Amino acid sequence: MPVEFLTDEQVARFGCFGEAPSQAELERFFFLDDADRALVGRHRGEHNRLGFALQLATVRYLGMFLADPLEVPTAVVDFLASQLETTDPSRVKTYAQRQATQWEHAAEIRRECGYRDFGDASAEVDEFVAARAWTRVETAKALFDATVAWLRSNRVLLPGASVLARLVAGHRDQTTEQMHASLHQAAIAADPELPGRLTELLAVPEDSRISELERLRRGPTRVSGRSMTEALHRASELAGLGTNAVDVAAVPVNRLEALARDGLSAKAQAIERREPRRRTATLVAAVRSLSSTAVDDALDVFAALMADKLIKAAERTSRDAKLASLPRLNRASSTLASVGRVLQNLSESAESDTLAFSQVWAAIEEVVDRRRLAAAVDTVDELAPVQVDDDAAWRAELVSRWAVVRPFLPLLAEVIPFGASPAGQSVLDAVIELPELIGRKKVRASEIRDDLVVGSWRKLVAGGPELDPGCVDKHAYALCVLEALHKALRHREVYARDSKRWGDPRARLLEGEAWERIRPQVLTGLKLTEDAQAHLDEQATGLDAAWRHFGARIDTDTGDGRVRVETGRDGRAQIRVDALEKLDEPPSLLALRERVEQMMPQVDLPELLLEVHARTGYLAEFTHASGGESRMDEAELSLAAVLVAEATNVGYKPVARPRHRALNRARLSHVEQNYLRAETLRAANARLIEAQADLPLAQLWGGGMVASVDGMRFVVPTQTVYAGHNPRYFGRKRGATWLNAINDQVAGIGATVVPGTQRDSLYQLDVLLNPDHGRRPELVTSDTAGYSDMVFGLYRICGMAYAPRLANLADTRFWRIDPAADYGAVNDLARHRIQLGRISPHWPEMLRIAGSLVTGTVRAYDLIRSLGRDGNPTPLGQALAEYGRIAKTQHLLAVADPDDDTYQRSLNAQLNTTESRHRLARKLCFGHRGELRQSYQEGMEDQLGALGLVLNAVVLWNTTYLGAAVEQLRAQGYPVSDADAARLSPLIDTHLNVHGAYTFFLPQLAGLRPLRDPQAGSDEDESS
Repeated sequence: MPVEFLTDEQVARFGCFGEAPSQAELERFFFLDDADRALVGRHRGEHNRLGFALQLATVRYLGMFLADPLEVPTAVVDFLASQLETTDPSRVKTYAQRQATQWEHAAEIRRECGYRDFGDASAEVDEFVAARAWTRVETAKALFDATVAWLRSNRVLLPGASVLARLVAGHRDQTTEQMHASLHQAAIAADPELPGRLTELLAVPEDSRISELERLRRGPTRVSGRSMTEALHRASELAGLGTNAVDVAAVPVNRLEALARDGLSAKAQAIERREPRRRTATLVAAVRSLSSTAVDDALDVFAALMADKLIKAAERTSRDAKLASLPRLNRASSTLASVGRVLQNLSESAESDTLAFSQVWAAIEEVVDRRRLAAAVDTVDELAPVQVDDDAAWRAELVSRWAVVRPFLPLLAEVIPFGASPAGQSVLDAVIELPELIGRKKVRASEIRDDLVVGSWRKLVAGGPELDPGCVDKHAYALCVLEALHKALRHREVYARDSKRWGDPRARLLEGEAWERIRPQVLTGLKLTEDAQAHLDEQATGLDAAWRHFGARIDTDTGDGRVRVETGRDGRAQIRVDALEKLDEPPSLLALRERVEQMMPQVDLPELLLEVHARTGYLAEFTHASGGESRMDEAELSLAAVLVAEATNVGYKPVARPRHRALNRARLSHVEQNYLRAETLRAANARLIEAQADLPLAQLWGGGMVASVDGMRFVVPTQTVYAGHNPRYFGRKRGATWLNAINDQVAGIGATVVPGTQRDSLYQLDVLLNPDHGRRPELVTSDTAGYSDMVFGLYRICGMAYAPRLANLADTRFWRIDPAADYGAVNDLARHRIQLGRISPHWPEMLRIAGSLVTGTVRAYDLIRSLGRDGNPTPLGQALAEYGRIAKTQHLLAVADPDDDTYQRSLNAQLNTTESRHRLARKLCFGHRGELRQSYQEGMEDQLGALGLVLNAVVLWNTTYLGAAVEQLRAQGYPVSDADAARLSPLIDTHLNVHGAYTFFLPQLAGLRPLRDPQAGSDEDESS
């Protein structure tokens, strides 16, 4: 079997020192402990002891003995010699003079340290490789490296590269065939006709240009009643294929997901050509994934339809109608006011307490006649009725839109596999009952669920006099239930089973054995304890110290400083903090900044990406969706071209080269569909983040433990469910927000796409809990972002400090724990009390939430939604809010410190870095006026993920060359202080060309250029 996945260079480096080990590797593999020294000490002569130590450490590092034990880097010899106190390390050269000694030493090391030959451990190796190949989705090279690591750790001597590569390739092929056979047999067991039905999806109907599978792949893009109906039919059709009945428990989830990705990205013709078992397995995985996605898509449409097309539209219509009716209401009110003045005058001028009825009417009719008065009363009753709540008008308008929801109501509960918590069970029952009720001519009041008919819905559902006694308006009741369903879905009181986006977050929380197994590690990592009282006492001590520190400093303030405690309009204390003054930039910094920017080499974006790849190898992380190895020559060129096309938003046309194999449009499209996805973008980004962290200049900027999160807005002019309205950012169009996190080394560490401009704080925690690389930040800052006390609590319990920039501290509440504590001048400011008694009973559940969040088993967005409803938190949500008030108050006191503005300035500086990065992102993403033209959320995430990756590559390149410029200046005697170097920014772009280059070469033409064939393929289409 040929070793296809290893390059010649990798084979040549196998089992030898490719380069000198790093300091960390020297300390890990080449350190001699007491046992090692005792073993080395058995031998006479410095050269023999050093040679023996070389073989001992080399086999530990490489996993095999070298034919020439002295073929090691000098750094290794020196490191070992220093430990053995060898006076002359060069004497080790005499160790090579007697080969028998080398063999004897190798045999002794094998015997004393327990090293085994590969053949003696073949059964264990086979077991490891087979198990890993079955449970992991990774390339053959990754499995090869993991096997090498296992052999080293288990002291099994490495075989030749080709032997190990054949073993790895054989097990990968075997487990892949096993998976295909298992799914094929499971499909037949579920339904013998299922493989045939699935294969029929690959056919192209006569009246269509695409296969049935491709049709089902396409989700909804519009928000309308018709689109909702179509989305439910699509979900029903996919569920009706029967793949959910296939028992896939034997196949690991990650392998099933990888197979589904392969099936969803491959062309139908390619799947059809596959061997039958592989074809069935691919289709089973793909259709199961599509079935789950279709349910999510339908609920996405429902949420957008209810929020934007129904509720908000009804509110706008009722508001417009109210404004239009104001002149009528004003005239009627004026009439009634004149009548009121007449009555008031009569009362004041009457000689007795009683007035004749005729006398009163006579006085009124002198001002207004009875008909006009009656009309005024009717107008006021119509336009300003006595209402149960303020929602009556728009809810009445909502009922008039019954025709929008009528077509999909019978399908809703039938197609979506709904579930409910106890709080949402009544809503779910009502949804299930709706199809039968709306099919009748009459619905009696006893047949509806009264607990859902609240507020102004009571009058609307009760209907008018045209209804028979005891009956209700079924249309109003249906809209009432749908509004309740919309709210219950948002808070996950009603959810979709086995759904990724609309599932039950409570069911995903760690519990039982799974929680008990990792609880000690989670608590240690987050510095938490199961003893709630001890932990809360520690928090109380910290908050008390912060208040006393602040109180002591504010006491010495004269009252006219930057920070002041004033008396507000309500007579209570409030704090005022003036804006910070801008720090002056020293002349040395200005001169350094100008000089290094002039030294930056001019570079085109494609060259920059390839140069960064040459240093980091990040493009190697883009693997095929099937998990297989890439068989493309010059793959890095294709990947770089796709990244440029996606990040700059220009499509393929400017980067494609029809005559270049690696750059023709078909190749680029294949790479984009099969290689560019969330996990490969994350893996590639991890390499760039790691490389950035290793640069000395980046280390001057920070340690990577501070991060900021902010949103970048993009107009989305295409039809899509995943965009929202916000006139401030998008005008009359719709758009999406790219929420991204940047650490203090100016590396983007994570991002997500948010439809419209929903509250950022609901999504921020998910981005930070799952960074692309490295440790989570310890301090997180952002703009206000609709923060809440609960969000502070979730950050704190997950081991991070949340530090948003707050717009107005005067209106912000400060909290204390000890009501008897004396904080001097700020006693009244600390008038709100934290109730620790609300936290302790829920502490075990809060710890379980923390464990579930940091291990990624539940999304913070879903969890936050489920912990409150309409501004009223659940008891668990209230416990998290009380806990968050401790962290929030400590943050506020640090921001308002009257003597030290370092904390506030550091937060502002990090947020300014984010804004500068967004400016650079705007320059990069210039195509199509910077608008996103993706219809699906996955497409938006992939494109903006490519933009984030390219941004990190630019930042890494800039940082590298800035560091080189600083070092060169220092070498030339130019004074560069670390303080000035720490204020340089890698977010510069005057040297960077992102717009490509124009060619001015006229080809040889014999007359006019040939016209294109309109029936030919669109190899030069702009669309990507």
